[in-house]
Amino acid sequence: MTTSATPKITFIGAGSVVFTQGLLADLFAFPELRKAHISLHDIDPERLETSQAAARHIARVRDADPRITTHADRREALRDADFVINCVQVGMGEATRTDFEVPARFGIRQTIGDTLGIGGIFRALRTFPLLKALGEDITEVCPDAWLLNYTNPMAMNVQYVAQATGLTRVVGLCHSVYWTMHGLAELVGVPLEEVAYRAAGVNHQAWILEFTHGGTDLYRKLDALIEEDPQLRRRTRVDMYRRLGYYPTETSEHSSEYVPWYLRHDSEIERLRLPVGAYLGIVEENVAEYERTRDALAAGRPLKVEGSMEYAPQIIHSIVTGTPRTVYGNVPNRGLIPNLPADGTVEVPCLVDASGVQPTRTGPLPAQLAGLNRTYLSTVDLVVRAALEDEPVRIRQAAMTDPATAATLPPERIWELCDAMVEAHADRLQPGLRALLGS
Repeated sequence: MTTSATPKITFIGAGSVVFTQGLLADLFAFPELRKAHISLHDIDPERLETSQAAARHIARVRDADPRITTHADRREALRDADFVINCVQVGMGEATRTDFEVPARFGIRQTIGDTLGIGGIFRALRTFPLLKALGEDITEVCPDAWLLNYTNPMAMNVQYVAQATGLTRVVGLCHSVYWTMHGLAELVGVPLEEVAYRAAGVNHQAWILEFTHGGTDLYRKLDALIEEDPQLRRRTRVDMYRRLGYYPTETSEHSSEYVPWYLRHDSEIERLRLPVGAYLGIVEENVAEYERTRDALAAGRPLKVEGSMEYAPQIIHSIVTGTPRTVYGNVPNRGLIPNLPADGTVEVPCLVDASGVQPTRTGPLPAQLAGLNRTYLSTVDLVVRAALEDEPVRIRQAAMTDPATAATLPPERIWELCDAMVEAHADRLQPGLRALLGS
């Protein structure tokens, strides 16, 4: 592409209006993208109409002149696309409530439930059929497009779509590394733009491997702050940092779910102030925010247009204009982190320019970090295998390897829980995975 190109950018799940708004605000902030073709697809007519109204409003505020089209038909939305942004949530809030309420009956505690654990496993399994169909459509109607995936569980979805469809231009995008560094820089009192850092690992469980300012190791400053402030020591990610030596790149709520040490114990929940089940309140607020946005657009009331600092607009701008950037992406490993599984999805720095997204080899992780990441990727791999092999026993094996689930339930209860979840989500799973296997 060249600077004169007018790319076609297709949003799959454009009805996630608030998130789509942030991405569009970022896209139209770039002068070279203000005439882009924005193609919006959603299966919900009202949400699709609202996303169109939001796109037009943001274009006016940003002084952009894009071509905006809406499509109930996914293939038409994708035809000749240069970039595909996937932000679909299969089952929406109803499915998320199921992901919390059914496991809770078995004593499983979750805080977010979108990455690993029982919630992550079944969120993946109900998303895989959509990803397979989407990948097949991309192969047929826009084979050169870049698929930029925001849908969780990130590691499971990227591994699945790569293996199930053969797509190679796939990058999973998450804001956790950026916002972790934003928070750390603020904590140690150094402007983010002056901080040098490097991170690697897996999505929601990557690690800040280097953290410096002018050649000085900022970890030592962080250590002093933690030592002085007992409230800092009441954060899960700080507790993990003190014991593992490297700071994790996801919030304490997220981080607590991927290890066996915290959610199983009432004392740890209290000590680390873990908000068990609180994500359901966020789900309700997301719906309320969508409704406020819909109503404001319908009434012609002004809406704030704020950028979100997301990676997808930066990637698109770099590929279209050749502007070099470094972002963090989730991609098949293939030796990028040699002491993690080759087929797993890893989160590493990626160079972006006119030639596309180029992941960088980071070298082996410290042994303790690789050990945790390998456990995480073992669960991921079994979930992906369940779908690829059409083998329902793999679902139960994945749940048995999941650290938080295994810390809470014996094997027979894990199998009973999986049966209950299969029953609850059956119509969203591929047919071969709907069997009930008992305990």
